Amino acid sequence: MTASPAAALTARAQDVSPEIVTDILTLVRHETSSHDLPALTAGLDLLRELAVHRLGGPDREQRHPGGACGDTLTLTYAGTGPGHVALVGHYDTVWPTGTLAGWEQPEASDDGREKLSAPGIFDMKTGLAQGIWALKLARESGGPVPTVTFLFNGDEEIGSLSSRPVIEEVARKADATLVLEPTAHGAVKTARKGSGIFRVTATGVEAHAGLAPEDGASAITALSEFVVAAAAVARPDRGTTINTGLIEGGSATNVVAGQATARVDIRVGSEAEQARVDAELDAIEVSDPRVRIDIEHAWNRPPMTLNAASAPLLGLAREVARAQGRDDLPDAAVGGASDANFISALGLPVLCGMGAVGDGAHARGEFIHPDTVPAQTALVAGLLTRLAGPLRG
Repeated sequence: MTASPAAALTARAQDVSPEIVTDILTLVRHETSSHDLPALTAGLDLLRELAVHRLGGPDREQRHPGGACGDTLTLTYAGTGPGHVALVGHYDTVWPTGTLAGWEQPEASDDGREKLSAPGIFDMKTGLAQGIWALKLARESGGPVPTVTFLFNGDEEIGSLSSRPVIEEVARKADATLVLEPTAHGAVKTARKGSGIFRVTATGVEAHAGLAPEDGASAITALSEFVVAAAAVARPDRGTTINTGLIEGGSATNVVAGQATARVDIRVGSEAEQARVDAELDAIEVSDPRVRIDIEHAWNRPPMTLNAASAPLLGLAREVARAQGRDDLPDAAVGGASDANFISALGLPVLCGMGAVGDGAHARGEFIHPDTVPAQTALVAGLLTRLAGPLRG
């Protein structure tokens, strides 16, 4: 009996799984910290070489300079059928260069499942390799394949400061976008919180800490008061979290600090919460009126929801999963933001979390389950074959 196209695709993904894992490990062995431009440049070159090795030369290619951020690369492969799909993923990681040298492999899971661990393997280099192989497998399946544009950006972990316009442009030209971020324990991500990275500056009055401390107004003390008050603005029950992750200030231990700054990470689930947070942070007062507090309200990503355009795409992904033998393809709302937030806010069809299955994003010991690589790769490949035609009119 001849296997169905879905079964054949799944079997082929299983056969080449060792090669996909090899490509994943090739990517993670080259560190790509968001703040190391030479490493990012070399990492993007490596990623391009991998795509060309597996898929051949692209029909169109453009490298968008990132300035102080990693460059953004787009590679477009013409399809054999109608439709245009964007596959989006970032190659930068949160890990400083040199982290890999001291990284330890975890023990197997309690159920005996193998884990592979490395800086960025879960978030999100596995997704990058799986995306490349998904197009390769879709092509090999023999059916029509849509035009596919890969977008690889090197600044997602720091807010996609230079790549956002490119992401939005690519998404507008595509019929659907699949973001290759890791799954939520196997679930597709259809809702994400919006995020902001606020810079708070306290400007006080310097004075000698021993001779005339009363002449000074400490920016550090005032900023500490602000940080505590800001934490109270959080409403976890509404999905709103506030975290001061970086703080610095002062010039010397014997000087009343004249300036201090804090970087505050804010996550919200709705535009209403965004407006509330803005108003309540602006209303915070510190005890010393001589200290001025300035807040840069830098909302980076809008909240992502399962919009009307994305719902049919989720339905199609579930059809593909069922055809490939999965009982269910759940979806999830998560606290982290991604480049899918930008696309969803435009009202365009997008699914996020199409990449790795594992855990530990941004945590030492992040890992993937390599036994899930074939199924995840086949899922994206199957979606590509089904998207050989416009999803929206």
